[in-house]
Amino acid sequence: MKIDSTKFIISAVSNKQFPKSTLPEFAFIGRSNVGKSSLINLLTNKKLLAKVSSTPGKTRTLNFFNINEQWILVDMPGYGYAKLSKVQRKEFQVMISEYFKKRTSLTCTFVLIDSRHAPLASDIQFITYLGEIGIPFAIVFTKTDKLSKKQLADNQAVYTSEILKYFEYMPPFFITSFLNKSGRDELLLFIENVLKDL
Repeated sequence: MKIDSTKFIISAVSNKQFPKSTLPEFAFIGRSNVGKSSLINLLTNKKLLAKVSSTPGKTRTLNFFNINEQWILVDMPGYGYAKLSKVQRKEFQVMISEYFKKRTSLTCTFVLIDSRHAPLASDIQFITYLGEIGIPFAIVFTKTDKLSKKQLADNQAVYTSEILKYFEYMPPFFITSFLNKSGRDELLLFIENVLKDL
């Protein structure tokens, strides 16, 4: 897939503000500081489409982008950011839950996971939550340039083992690195194939 156009639509915090579009949506979410903004910028080939910050938890809204007039990319807030207040965390949970449960145009959710770490409870909890409510998802391992091939394979095997405790089969997964520009073509091909099957 070649991305010819990207257009910001809206930043939303509730169902009432979500754009009234019937285009298929692909959401991107993960723990804070997982490299989500960098991945989105890599996919779209736009350096500043998603704001990259050294401060975790910077994304506080659902940001919608029209891609090629064919599909919508949704940049979601990161979960697991400890410095948010209880009220803010509750607001985030309500906003994210509302999106997943009410957004009929949502086609697939990409769950970003930092490849350097062992399975974290928040990641497994979020993945199983998507399974429970029937949301199609794929796993995207980020920051893979920080690991050797063996370390990456070992960590991936651990995640696979953990996920298979809750699911009958492993969901699609992708190996990415913003630094090495790897994984972009595979992700865009996956999106392209999903769109063809709709």
